Amino acid sequence: MIIDVLHEPLKGKETKARTYRQQARKEYLSIVKRRNVGKKRLRKGLRKQLSYVRRNLIHIEKLAEKTPLSELSKKHYRDLLVISEVYRQQQLMYDQESHRITGRIVSINQPHVRPIVRGKAGTPVEFGAKFTVSVIDGYVFLERLSWENYHEANDLIDHIERYRESYGHYPESVHVDKTYRNRRNLQYCKLLGIRISGPALGRPPKESEKLKQQKRQIREDEVARIPVEGKLGNAKRRYGLDRIMAKRDDTSETVIGMIVLVMNMEKVLRDLLFVLFDRHTLAGQNDLIRSVIAKLQPDRYRKAA
Repeated sequence: MIIDVLHEPLKGKETKARTYRQQARKEYLSIVKRRNVGKKRLRKGLRKQLSYVRRNLIHIEKLAEKTPLSELSKKHYRDLLVISEVYRQQQLMYDQESHRITGRIVSINQPHVRPIVRGKAGTPVEFGAKFTVSVIDGYVFLERLSWENYHEANDLIDHIERYRESYGHYPESVHVDKTYRNRRNLQYCKLLGIRISGPALGRPPKESEKLKQQKRQIREDEVARIPVEGKLGNAKRRYGLDRIMAKRDDTSETVIGMIVLVMNMEKVLRDLLFVLFDRHTLAGQNDLIRSVIAKLQPDRYRKAA
């Protein structure tokens, strides 16, 4: 498409360069439609596709000498920059026989999206933003959001310090999964007297009473951590967190932030309705008690009134 746009002013003057787009598509489908693709066949297919892209980029470079790139729309110019970077990354991985590279682009329309290896059954690799949330008194707080993969355990200390800045004191306990229980976080929490969920390091106590108390505390901490998973599941089912339709990185981040905001607003509304309903119910109970007393002791109740 970019070659067609740049060649448009040269129609009738020069012959348009061949792109082999149909042949490239046919060879691409011959690879992806196979159930099992050997390493030798895959590398051969990659080499052919890279040669097609390299040929087209050279044609675009030659056309740019006669037709300025300003003739391209913003989208085409952006796509040209992204395709050039994708070609550089893929060629480098092909030469090094590697499958990893920093800032790997997997989508031309969304170059900010990165593949994140999760190792889950059925979906070993996920695509999209990665974020960390905390739940305090039923309210969700977006702690970190990034399109690059990161180890969430390295941010626990920053989250705790941010909590102290907001509330003026350190939390009594922190309920996390096993990922956060590294030696650095455990020493930090122990130094500040913060109880971190999970079993303590070392051998379990020999006294049966202490062992029962430790297991009971671990169980209570696990129960307290359940709302975090519940909030994420609720955000995916009810608020479309797993179906972000925005294309740009900033608009996608805005949608995620709005989902968290709406969840907290509904929490505020539920708490407010609960208080109003509780007062209304209490007032109704008082009227009922007064009517019963009036029926049992009408004279005394009227004199008291």
